[in-house]
Amino acid sequence: MDGRTDEQLMTGIAHGDVDAFAALYDRHSAAACAVAQRLLGPGGPAEDAVQDVFLSLWWTAAYDPARGTVRSFLLAIVRNRAIDLTRRARRHAEHATSADEAAARVASQILTDAEAERREEVRRVRTALTALPPEQLTAIELAYFAGLTQREIAQHLQEPIGTIKSRVRLGLEKLHAEVAPALAA
Repeated sequence: MDGRTDEQLMTGIAHGDVDAFAALYDRHSAAACAVAQRLLGPGGPAEDAVQDVFLSLWWTAAYDPARGTVRSFLLAIVRNRAIDLTRRARRHAEHATSADEAAARVASQILTDAEAERREEVRRVRTALTALPPEQLTAIELAYFAGLTQREIAQHLQEPIGTIKSRVRLGLEKLHAEVAPALAA
């Protein structure tokens, strides 16, 4: 155990005395960890805060005896560092949340735009379908919406298969002529 006072240890640290630093650390690290853990919780962040404070102390040794004891000086620095880390974490979380919200808004807008385009395409197709002659419309509806084959459509409508094939082909050509230019625009 080093018999020097805390002020003498700080003077030694200012002159690069590693033993003085080790003695000061041994004396006050437990209290510093307790302060940091009270503010940051147990584990890594509290330990990091204490380590940062002691490293800062080693590099600067900026202690003014007129401002209080070494212990109170050291614990105040630990407390301030822990508060800074808490604020930084809160700002980071708020920024991450606002970034997530912005991304969600952009994604929502993209989905909304895509949905609007899809609805417009559906409207165009429906309009084009209603412009077809009833026989072609029926053949296309049975083929594409009911899932029947052309042979099944012919049996269902009691029409020759060649007639059904012609109706489906002509109907699809008319739909393509109506819808394709609007989709290309």
